[in-house]
Amino acid sequence: MFTLLNIAQPESLQDAYKIVTAKKSNAILGGCTYLRMGSQTIHTGVDLAKLGLHYIKEHDTFIELGAMATLRDIETNAALNKYFNGLLPKAVRSIIGIQFRNSATVGASVFSRYGFSDFITALLALDTEVELYKGGRMALAEFLDTPRSKDILTKVIIHKTNRTASYQALRNSASDYPILTVAVSHNAGDWNIAVGARPTRAKLAVQAAALLAGAGADVTPAILEQAAQMAAAELPFGANMRASAEYRCAMCKTLVKRAIAEVAACK
Repeated sequence: MFTLLNIAQPESLQDAYKIVTAKKSNAILGGCTYLRMGSQTIHTGVDLAKLGLHYIKEHDTFIELGAMATLRDIETNAALNKYFNGLLPKAVRSIIGIQFRNSATVGASVFSRYGFSDFITALLALDTEVELYKGGRMALAEFLDTPRSKDILTKVIIHKTNRTASYQALRNSASDYPILTVAVSHNAGDWNIAVGARPTRAKLAVQAAALLAGAGADVTPAILEQAAQMAAAELPFGANMRASAEYRCAMCKTLVKRAIAEVAACK
């Protein structure tokens, strides 16, 4: 459990940024779902509740997810269930339980870059950007590779392309942390293959995706097998209490193959 010495509820992003950067031990308070699992002292917790960031907005060419929208909002939103074969709702559905998903926020889930995040894996397979108060807008893949710094993630932008998508995850039990996560999407010859819980943060299998793009419309069983093998070979895997690196690598081939086959069948 964390200890909170002070709390601030700023009414502008500028004030929120000033407070969170004023002291090293100051921190943004999202849903506090993972924060409460640790043991730390926070000098000033910054609550973003008054900044109007709890929303999901559908526009003509993109969907905006406000930083304070919850994972339960993602799960039940009509637009997100409609697009990308319901990829995002499917990805968050197995995260702990409904009470937890009612608290966990989009901003905290993405900004914290958790390796076990189902949500990040799914977002990475789409055409996704993040917007930071200080850092501005950038592709999600770029954000995940940037060094950590104090900033405020204000929104996630998902471009409404005609991507068909599949989400696969391996767990010991239905609501457990994932052993491995895979999201695959396709649009007009362009493929994305994201693999997460390796156990480090999700990453794109670029070479495997390029192989599929070069194969054109005909994804044969041989190409499918080769792409799965290539994805497992190009990404690093590690070990933790849930699985060994070797097991994750072996399961990566299976889940990637399954996801590609599902997407190919939808084309």
